[in-house]
Amino acid sequence: MDNEKKIKMLQMIYVGALADSVLRLDREGILLKVTADKKQEQLAEGKLRAAQLGIQRPTQVFSILPEIFGCANWTTEQNNEGFIATATNCMLCGLSKKLETGSPCNIYCLDAMEGLIKGLDESAEYNVISTLWSQNECKVMVKTVK
Repeated sequence: MDNEKKIKMLQMIYVGALADSVLRLDREGILLKVTADKKQEQLAEGKLRAAQLGIQRPTQVFSILPEIFGCANWTTEQNNEGFIATATNCMLCGLSKKLETGSPCNIYCLDAMEGLIKGLDESAEYNVISTLWSQNECKVMVKTVK
């Protein structure tokens, strides 16, 4: 098996493990609490995680993470205040819907991205406009210019 196929297989196995954990947390009724606790950790560790991943600019969060995890097809569009990131496909969200779990969006994606962005720029504003869980795209607005 070539390396590209191995990486894709590992990404799919990883997505399956994440979806399974969301399913179990949701069944136990603790998904929302664990998500809230995890968000605080992700915000506190954002600067360190960004450095570990080689992320130097907020827009890179939406290009480097998909390159590593292969989950969502994020694109970014600059504007006068910062940028808007959009994804129209996400393996984790799709699998979680098939398994009828709770939403995996915050615990494994959006909150981690917010932590990375705020780790790079504490004054950045991070607003989730929509998610693939409830709409046809995931859209995040990041304001970096005041």
